[in-house]
Amino acid sequence: MNKHFDDSRYYLARAAEHARLGVTESLEGPAARVRTLLGREPDPEPDRVDGVLEDVTALERRLETRARGAMGSVRARVATGRSSEGDGRR
Repeated sequence: MNKHFDDSRYYLARAAEHARLGVTESLEGPAARVRTLLGREPDPEPDRVDGVLEDVTALERRLETRARGAMGSVRARVATGRSSEGDGRR
């Protein structure tokens, strides 16, 4: 008999959880409209795509800076090499 009560309690808890989820989902639209009308709309949380996009943009900037630095040092070496070529040294 105790098993039946345990099963009943389990299914009753599941039914209550599903009822809560259903009511929450049903009221989601009207609640959002009320929050918008009252000016209490929460700021949307950045989603994963926005975070990845920010990371890629930051990486792109770092790589651009490193590439410019490398090109500057290559240009300096080439300029130094050209000036020493006129001396006849190699």
